[in-house]
Amino acid sequence: MLREMFQGFRQFLLRGNVVDLAVAVVIGGSFTAVVNALVKDLITPLAAAIGGNPDFSKLTFRLNNSVFMYGDFINTIISFLIVSGVVFFFVVQPVNHLVKLANRGKVKEAPKDPQLKLLEEIRDLLKERQEPSDKK
Repeated sequence: MLREMFQGFRQFLLRGNVVDLAVAVVIGGSFTAVVNALVKDLITPLAAAIGGNPDFSKLTFRLNNSVFMYGDFINTIISFLIVSGVVFFFVVQPVNHLVKLANRGKVKEAPKDPQLKLLEEIRDLLKERQEPSDKK
């Protein structure tokens, strides 16, 4: 029983998609560190130089003895927008451009409309019916 369990575990680990997923997680973690460093060390100071202090974490308001720290929320939104912009302009756009260059010259067949395909099949069947009568 224990042997079967280890064999099943081994098969699970050696599946291609599990290994690919593990590689993606490791690379994703490393890439996250790179993007965060780019945002923290370059983009955020640039934004601070242009627009003033980028830290809004001290902004709060009180309502019935409750403190709402909306400044931290603003910081998170700004950070999200900056990270999204960095990923889009420095990763997505260049990769799309490279894919376009790699696919240059390749003719891509458009997917056929199912109704068009059905009409073509009907046309072909009608042609087949007419051909024997034309031979008479």
